[in-house]
Amino acid sequence: MVFNFKVFKKQSPNGKLTIYLGKRDFVDYISAVEPIDGVVVVDEEYKDRKVFGQIICSFRYGREEDEVMGLNFQKDLTLTSEQIYPPSEKDNPTKLQERLVRKLGSNAYPFCFTLPPSAPASVTLQPGLDDEGQPCGVYYYVKLFVGENDTDRTHKRSTVSMAIRKIQYAPSKQGKQPCTIVRKDFMMSPGELELEVNLDKQLYHHGEKIAVNIVVRNNSNKVVKKIKAMVQQGVDVVLFQNGQYRSTVAHVETQEGCPINPGSTLQKVFYLLPLLSSNKDRRGIALDGQIKKQDTDLASTTLLASPDQRDAFGIIVSYAVKVKLYLGALGGELAAELPFVLMHPKPNAKGKLIQADSQADVEMFRQDTVVAEPEAEGEKFE
Repeated sequence: MVFNFKVFKKQSPNGKLTIYLGKRDFVDYISAVEPIDGVVVVDEEYKDRKVFGQIICSFRYGREEDEVMGLNFQKDLTLTSEQIYPPSEKDNPTKLQERLVRKLGSNAYPFCFTLPPSAPASVTLQPGLDDEGQPCGVYYYVKLFVGENDTDRTHKRSTVSMAIRKIQYAPSKQGKQPCTIVRKDFMMSPGELELEVNLDKQLYHHGEKIAVNIVVRNNSNKVVKKIKAMVQQGVDVVLFQNGQYRSTVAHVETQEGCPINPGSTLQKVFYLLPLLSSNKDRRGIALDGQIKKQDTDLASTTLLASPDQRDAFGIIVSYAVKVKLYLGALGGELAAELPFVLMHPKPNAKGKLIQADSQADVEMFRQDTVVAEPEAEGEKFE
């Protein structure tokens, strides 16, 4: 039986360095991040040179078109750096690396990088319709280059970079069912208005409807005229002190069951479905990091081991359901809020073993620089 596995390949502009990666999504398990393993093929002409590898975290926090007079809204951080060739020590290669080295020959050298657990997740902020250039967000690249040391200024012709993503998957267990009760009393009126809100669970997967159960108990002499339920996405750009904002990504507004008169009770269920397709033109909506020019999803909730581990160059994403009762111009509003988690489920981990008679489907990329990640072209690797 022949097993297929996918490999991503990219060459430096001069063709002297070629990078191979088995995948481009690396999972953050909160306590540790999957190692970034791959293989580099060094041309014979570079056998007397040194090849270094780095993981670059690029944080863009402003539009490229606003960069004038030397102003730059991008920070590139080198998270890890090491010499790949000549190899300094023998590592334990993975199955993928062993197979690729066997196929690619004696000029192939394995490498492995480890990201710190506190490194921010890959997130992209949706640009406006008229915005140009790279969108704001957090991006990662594997960068290989030729130099005398790892602090050398790199040359484009002998540098190869491939975009990768640092992602998180949903926990396997549900948390406590979210529930809250809020009350409002009125200065010149007796009694109070009570709003109870609960969700059917704490953790939702992308594309899953959110059931919002509400109970309104009107023990006041006010009248509830309208109800609105919404899903709000919270974005915290940690670098800025006032970098927090919220966007409504799904909502429903109704007068069904209203007015809720004094002494009345209303029990109702709202269904909300937060989708990117409903927010295509909304500038600033946080999306899952992109490595190709293709559709993605709303950004997943950012999970942190502790609030103190917020990286200064990260973007923290959160979600909450908010329910509002409208009482008219004089009565005001009553609002309740419940946070929840929105993430992708962990994919089936039962992968096929890479065996001696396996074949690799290689996805190639044009010889391009870090700035723009081109479209991929498929090629069969025997």
